[in-house]
Amino acid sequence: MADKKIVCLGGGIGTANLLRGIKEYFSDISVIVSMADDGGSAGRLRRYYKTFPTGDIINCLVALSDAEEILIQLLKFRFKGQRYGPDNLLPGQKLGNLMLLALSFIKKDFNQGLIELQKIFKTKGKIYPSTLSPISIWAKTSTGHIVTREENIDLGRFKGQIKKLFIRPKNPLVDKKVTDAIKNADVVIAGPGDLYTTVLPVIMVPDILSAIRKARAEKFFIVNVANKPFETPKYTIEDFAKAIEKHCQDILFDTFFLNKNQNPEIPQRWKNEYKYVPLVNGDAKFPFKLVQEDLVSEEFPLYHDSSKLAKVIVGNI
Repeated sequence: MADKKIVCLGGGIGTANLLRGIKEYFSDISVIVSMADDGGSAGRLRRYYKTFPTGDIINCLVALSDAEEILIQLLKFRFKGQRYGPDNLLPGQKLGNLMLLALSFIKKDFNQGLIELQKIFKTKGKIYPSTLSPISIWAKTSTGHIVTREENIDLGRFKGQIKKLFIRPKNPLVDKKVTDAIKNADVVIAGPGDLYTTVLPVIMVPDILSAIRKARAEKFFIVNVANKPFETPKYTIEDFAKAIEKHCQDILFDTFFLNKNQNPEIPQRWKNEYKYVPLVNGDAKFPFKLVQEDLVSEEFPLYHDSSKLAKVIVGNI
């Protein structure tokens, strides 16, 4: 099992939770991280220094690192202040983002800087930007409005519901290492994560989409534990599958994983906005295999439990 080649597509907190679990079972893990992020402190760095978004990369690096705990704390350390402050100010910035930015300047190349950072922090796996340059996303909504920028979609700054997502440029360049990793994978996993701002901006990239189609790997999609109020309100598993098919002309994935334990109470702060993704009746038929298992984190039931998720994935390979 340890020699299986695993490729994870996404990059947000959901992907980081997944990586924490599967790194205990697999030694050959590649993570392909969305380059559409333009919000928060990483978005400020992206704009001010005209660089790649660093936040999701650092989250994944923290999840895969085997460095000493004090070094992990350094990566995660955030300076006091507003994450959404002015682009050119230090307050609110995460040290890991700044370290990656600094190494990209020292090596005169973002990817080389990322390679060096992975060496320093002893990552159990390889992390790749999904594209060779940052991309932007925009969407059309059910009310006919256009919403631009990942941050605005992520924070729900639009009317209606998202109907169609677009990436700009339409066909960004992709490193051959990314497509080769997908084509040579034994298992390709998309999600969990925000459907429109994290997952689709990776799998919609034409070269990546083509590589997924050609891959002989088992292809897994991990449905979120709870629906995000702005992006996927009241979504069922069918809605997730239809969104993938709409944007990729194919459902792509052979197996969908859905949490079935809805006993933990969603924290009071979020319970009026976030709702569990509905369970599926045992008689329901889909053009994919459905695995419903207890996958939820009891401590914070908006997310998956890393260990539970990893065990179920291993059990279905």
